[in-house]
Amino acid sequence: MEDKSHIQLNNMLYSCVDEKQRGNEQFVPEHALGYIISGEAHLQTNHGLMVLKAGTIGLIRRNQLVKSVKVPSPGGEFKSINIFLDQDFLRRYSAENKLPKAEKYTGDPMRLLPDDPFIEGYFNSLIPYFDQARLLQSTMAELKTREAVELILKLDPDFHDFLFDFSEPYKIDLEAYMNQNYMYNVPVIQFAKLTGRSLASFKRDFEKVFQAPPGQWLQQKRLSEAYYLIREKGRKPSDVYLDVGFENLSHFSYTFKKSFGVAPSML
Repeated sequence: MEDKSHIQLNNMLYSCVDEKQRGNEQFVPEHALGYIISGEAHLQTNHGLMVLKAGTIGLIRRNQLVKSVKVPSPGGEFKSINIFLDQDFLRRYSAENKLPKAEKYTGDPMRLLPDDPFIEGYFNSLIPYFDQARLLQSTMAELKTREAVELILKLDPDFHDFLFDFSEPYKIDLEAYMNQNYMYNVPVIQFAKLTGRSLASFKRDFEKVFQAPPGQWLQQKRLSEAYYLIREKGRKPSDVYLDVGFENLSHFSYTFKKSFGVAPSML
């Protein structure tokens, strides 16, 4: 059956759901410009929870770890549009417009845009394309993406460094980073990139720091946190397994019992 709750056209994604739903992707590989049409988006990062209400327009930088939950309005739906601004497009845009080289961006990776009738009007102009998907060919998608970048820079030229800093993550403290981010369910190769390492270097450094391979350490760390949340905080296993980084409840229950000798539901 065709999934009509999410429609992706080129680099543009329209979401429409009528019940609370967790996002599948926890790693944001490219910059994203998003508009909440109705309902709320709850974004969890290691900096805390951010609640984006209807009418919110925001930018999130690439290479971020985020857990998202789409929350419909009471008796209504959650609707949003996201525009993904990939590095190849932005490099072309920068070269064609002879933009100055960006400085290293060190600001907030998630920025909310002030109310702006032009950007709100821009998102409203996209809705008919999702109703008539065949109309948004790659050429038109490119034009609409250029329009988005123009509007962002017109709104605040300081977004230049946010958008056009093409540098990759630098090598950071592995122990601190992993203890902050172990609960994000992303491949080890993504953790390697986010800590400024090749996969081989990441595995080598990881075993020096934690005296265990990444996969083994991640599973045990997640299980220990789940045990604490269930035993000490009274949380239900069905509410915990996704929060600590497991993909499905049955696998979580199996590995939990294997590790602690008791099913999580029996604690």
